[in-house]
Parts: sequence; C-alpha cells; structure tokens
Amino acid sequence: MLTLNCKGRLLTLDKPVVMGIINTTPDSFYAGSRHTALAEVVTTAQQMLADGATILDLGGQSTRPGSEQIGANAEIDRVAPAIEAVHKAFPEAFISVDTYHAAVAKAAVAAGASIVNDISGGLLDPEMLGTVADLQAPYVCMHMQGNPANMQQNPLYSNVVTEVLDFFIQQVAHCRQTGIKDVIIDPGFGFGKTIQHNFQLLKQLQAFQMLGCPLLLGVSRKSTIYKTLNTTAAAALNGTTVLNTIGLMHGARILRVHDVREAVEAIQLYTAMQQA
Repeated sequence: MLTLNCKGRLLTLDKPVVMGIINTTPDSFYAGSRHTALAEVVTTAQQMLADGATILDLGGQSTRPGSEQIGANAEIDRVAPAIEAVHKAFPEAFISVDTYHAAVAKAAVAAGASIVNDISGGLLDPEMLGTVADLQAPYVCMHMQGNPANMQQNPLYSNVVTEVLDFFIQQVAHCRQTGIKDVIIDPGFGFGKTIQHNFQLLKQLQAFQMLGCPLLLGVSRKSTIYKTLNTTAAAALNGTTVLNTIGLMHGARILRVHDVREAVEAIQLYTAMQQA
C-alpha cells in the first residue's frame, strides 16, 4: 500500500485517485482550464471535489510548448491567493502546486498546499529539492527533455523508455538523499517527447513500477490525443479517457486531468474489473 504524508495527513493510494487541474493562467493550452478570478477558482474546486477529485493541482505558470515564462514573483502573485482561497473553502482537500520554482513551492505550502508538482524534476531550480525536503511535502518528480521554450523542437532518444527510467533511478535517489520522503514519478507525456515517444512510454508504463513510487499519468487533452485523432484539445475528452484507462491497466495511481468526473468513472470501472 502506498501512502503520502501530506503535512501530517495521510493520503492512501490503495486505489487510483484523480488530481484535478486548475490553472490560474490566461494562456494554458486548454482554454477550459484557465481561471483568473478567485471566485471562479473556488467554484471550479468545489465542482471537482464534488465530482470525486482527491487532489487539486493549482498552477500559475503555463508550461505548454513555447509558453512565456513569467518568473517566480509573478507566479506567486497568481497562485498563492488561489491556493489560500481553496484551502480556506475546503480545508480537507489535498492541494498540490504546479511549479518549478522553489520560492513558489514555499509560498504555496504556506498558503495551504501540501504537495509540490515540479515539471523539471528539480533541474530548473537548484534550490527546489532542498526546499521540498525542508517543507516535508510529497514531491512529483517529472521528466522533461529541455525546457518549455525548446522541449518540442526536436526531441531525440535512442530508447525513450530506458532513458526516462535511467533519469528516474538517478533523480529519485537524489530526492531521497536530499531528504524528500515521498516521491511520485511522472514520465512527462508531451514534455520533450514526440507522439511516438508518448505512446512508447504508455505502452511500457509498467516498467516504472520497479522504482517503488506512485506513478502519475498526465495525458489529459494533450496533442498526442488530438493530433492522432485529427481533432482539437476541446474535443479530446473521449481520447483522454481511453488513454487514462490504458494507464490504469499499466499501473498509474494518480490521473492528472481537466475532467474529473470522467476520470473517476474510469477508475470505478477499472477497480470493479480488478475485484471481479
């Protein structure tokens, strides 16, 4: 049984859970996830929790390919008040902050977050891992080749699965050495990967179970889905559910999604099948 110690509260992952995406940004790739008013953030959080979300993931910096990087102070101004408002309205909710800045992680935890979700796996801010260890927060360590500005220009791997696995073997050990007790791994679908790379990772997702860490799957409405189906992010919900289901069957324990109810239903059906 996998458990996460979230500032003294245990989050048990004996069955998969849903992480709902709430972006306090005007430029995230999926328009339906953009929320800039606090009242709207709280309303969205309320609906996601009612739909069955276990974790709410709030971010103040878009990390879509080619996105403008706004800096830690501006990111804090966007995300800290939103986290504080959600935490005040729903004190029992588990909140994660989506950031690669140590200063943002620190401000977010002070505002009510209890998990840090870092797309860079600690590589973009040398202070991040030490800060997370000091905060005693669970840490989502994601793999990304390059950075948001250049990651999709020409992703190259000799073997994407073994190279991403090697990254995690090294970086999870680094997290442990730094003092982070609870590490969640995210292969980083769409972050420095081609569509083929993403499908190769999904196909061999079970390989990452050797790390002994909970596995987060973040494929919601991404271009791997809508480009393969020749559609748009707005029309990619069904494709998202299909890939989430495949991910569950290959060991995913956290589904990071824009659409909570559908992901919860996928988990319910997967769990019923497992128990049959």
